Amino acid sequence: MRGFSWDIFIEFLIKVLPYLYVTIIYVVCSVFFGFLIGLGIAMLRLSKKKILRAIGSVYVTVLRSVPSVVLLFIVYYGLPLFLRTYFGIELGDINTILYVIVTFSLLLGSPMSEIIRTSYLSVPHGQYEAAVMVGLTPVQAIKRIVFPQGFIIALPNLGNIFIFMMKEGALAYTIGLHDVLGRGMYLSGLKANVYNLELYLALALIYWPCTLILDKAFKYGEKRLRDKNKKKDRQLRKAVC
Repeated sequence: MRGFSWDIFIEFLIKVLPYLYVTIIYVVCSVFFGFLIGLGIAMLRLSKKKILRAIGSVYVTVLRSVPSVVLLFIVYYGLPLFLRTYFGIELGDINTILYVIVTFSLLLGSPMSEIIRTSYLSVPHGQYEAAVMVGLTPVQAIKRIVFPQGFIIALPNLGNIFIFMMKEGALAYTIGLHDVLGRGMYLSGLKANVYNLELYLALALIYWPCTLILDKAFKYGEKRLRDKNKKKDRQLRKAVC
């Protein structure tokens, strides 16, 4: 039985690390578009119309039930077929990363909608009504009163979404994307998959600091926002007194 090869480990680490930018691209884009989808779904679920609430609930239920890799294959194989069959559009040699972004944007729309909806509902409605009564428009009331409080509540969950996406997005290698994991699997194949342990340890050494940095960054941001809001509250109380 062969021993652990530090030379191969370092080689994998050096050659795979430059592809981290691909992972960062689809993580950021997927979270951004997932947030926009989630915002739309949250608005449907908060609607007073039963049919709109039902549509939002169906979306959340369906997307929660479909495994990430299954949805990825449906988008990768189904989207070109759908566009070609019904619209005559040929996607051709479209970059694989776009399929990944579409897949995970749809997937993240479900938890994002719940984060947005629960954060909005966590702010007492009386604060919104009071802001409108003193002269603010509904948009201003949401922007100045509801959003700052709801955002702080949502921030830890948004951090979890980023961390989830950083790890779950590694499934993109299954459709041939050369991100961190995809490139690593390719390099391992060139060596007849003999050095799998070295590869996976190298990958772990890349993913672990990334998730740690994200976790610390969101905790720091949450603390700063809470301190800022507390300072504003103290200033407001002094002004009132």
